[in-house]
Amino acid sequence: MSNDTHNATYNATLDAAREGCASDAGVEPADQLFRFVVHGVLLNAIGAGGLLGNALSVLVLSRPQMRSSINCLLVGLAACDTVLILTSVLLFGLTAVFPYTGHLRYYYYHVCPHITPFAYPIANAAQTMSVYLTLIVTVERWVAVCHPFRAKALCTSSRARWYVLGTAAFAFAYNAPKFFEAEVIESVADGEPVYCVTADLEFRTESYIVVYIHSLYMIVMYIVPFSALAALNACIVRQVRRAQAERARLSRVQRRELGLATMLLVVVLVFFLCNLLPLVTNSFEVFYGDQFDKLDPLVKTSNLLVTINSSVNFVIYVIFGEKFKRVFLKMFCAGSMRVRGGTRDSPEHTRDDSFASCGERVSLRLARNGTLRRSEARSSRGASMSSAGAGRTRLAPAAAPTVYYPAPVTELTSTSDARWNGSARAHF
Repeated sequence: MSNDTHNATYNATLDAAREGCASDAGVEPADQLFRFVVHGVLLNAIGAGGLLGNALSVLVLSRPQMRSSINCLLVGLAACDTVLILTSVLLFGLTAVFPYTGHLRYYYYHVCPHITPFAYPIANAAQTMSVYLTLIVTVERWVAVCHPFRAKALCTSSRARWYVLGTAAFAFAYNAPKFFEAEVIESVADGEPVYCVTADLEFRTESYIVVYIHSLYMIVMYIVPFSALAALNACIVRQVRRAQAERARLSRVQRRELGLATMLLVVVLVFFLCNLLPLVTNSFEVFYGDQFDKLDPLVKTSNLLVTINSSVNFVIYVIFGEKFKRVFLKMFCAGSMRVRGGTRDSPEHTRDDSFASCGERVSLRLARNGTLRRSEARSSRGASMSSAGAGRTRLAPAAAPTVYYPAPVTELTSTSDARWNGSARAHF
């Protein structure tokens, strides 16, 4: 692109924004309605549910009895999904309300333009972190299922924390250039000053778009993680099928690992389904850049799918994670279940899998010791009676009081890409 063409395009963008933002020009009412339904209604509603679900996931997964390497990774995944949902609501959900309803005008023209240059790269960093944490979770499950003898050394909580920190550092380093892609310009709409977001054409050169936005984005965000996820999950599925054929001979720990692997397979399957359309739209942008505006409904739908992917993990954990569901019920439903069930067992008394067998052994041992002490006292008294009766048949038994030694009391606690185009529209 020559300098004259570049300056002409930049000046045309500024001229179009002097009477309102360029993204507001020429938008059909049907497009405004579609954007309002997909982003203003569905994305906001699903995002609100996703924020609640991710908060509950972090609370449950952070419990002492849930402490493990995989749960540490899932806490990091829930955290970056929360950031992704928040930024999606700020960038897409709330901004879809004003063009159709006329509400949230101040947010549309004053608040959002000033936070977009920061929320936009943070959203991309959160999406990158979410993709690669999903990949790391799959690698961890592949090691645990296919190489169980190496899992004890490789799958530890301390390593998992470093994996989360390393993924965050990589995500922010890769998306650092996006902090310079957008700029805020002042305009006038209905006789009052407003602010608009547009692409910084001086930074977004043609080489930058081809190398960083198109080529590198496809490799880093889709080709590498999708290929690795497909290969690793194929190995896990093959191992799970083989283990299910011999399920009767599996130990309790092996069955628990099998159930966890199945749950995370569902997480990855949902990830594939929700990111398939964004992959298609980004591929179309690479090869059909001039006709990309015709794909605007697909872009909005892909933004919704990415938000759905960040919001549904809590539902998957509750449906497929027996241990997660048990701890969740113990935390939030123990009181009501105790009232309904009286003194019967409730989730409040449910021990964690990793501590249940140990607790049961200790309980049996204590009960057995108490029983032995009582039985020994009775047998010794009976022996003295029989021996005395052998010598003097009419002599009454000794009236000495019998001393009972109660079993000791022990408490058992279960602790066990966005893109910037001429209309300043972004999609993930």
